[in-house]
Amino acid sequence: MRIRQGQFSFLPDLTDDDIHAQAQYAIDKGWAVSVEWTDDPHPRNTYWEMWGHPMFDNKDAAAVVFEVNECRKEHGGKYIRVIAFDASHGWESIRMAFIVNRPAEEPGFRVVRQEGEGRSVRYTIESYAAQRPEGQRYA
Repeated sequence: MRIRQGQFSFLPDLTDDDIHAQAQYAIDKGWAVSVEWTDDPHPRNTYWEMWGHPMFDNKDAAAVVFEVNECRKEHGGKYIRVIAFDASHGWESIRMAFIVNRPAEEPGFRVVRQEGEGRSVRYTIESYAAQRPEGQRYA
C-alpha cells in the first residue's frame, strides 16, 4: 500500500530536479523549507523528526536537495518529506508538504473497531509498522 500524504502523493516519486523545482517555488514565495523523516507515517503523526535546521534564509533550492540526499544517506529506508512554512501574518503554518523518500515496503494501515457501552462503536486507524519497535519498523 502506498502512503498518500501531502502534495504529489498520487504522482510517481519525485526526482531531484522535481524536488529542486518545488523547493525553489517555496523559497521564491518566502517560505522556510525544512526536511523531516519518520518511521511512523500515521496521518495524525504531524510531528516528524527534523533533519538539520529549518532553512529560513536559504535562497537556493540546491541546498534543500543536498539536505534531502544527506538525510537519505542516514534514513534511506524511512519516510522523508520536505515542508515549507509560511511565517507571514495570518498564515503561520505549513503551506506545502510532500514525501521525497519511501521505504521499499510500505505495510499500510488497518482499521480497528472498538465497541463501547450500548451500541457505541468507534473506529481508529493503526499502522502495521507501529507493531514493531521504533528503529526496527523499516530499515
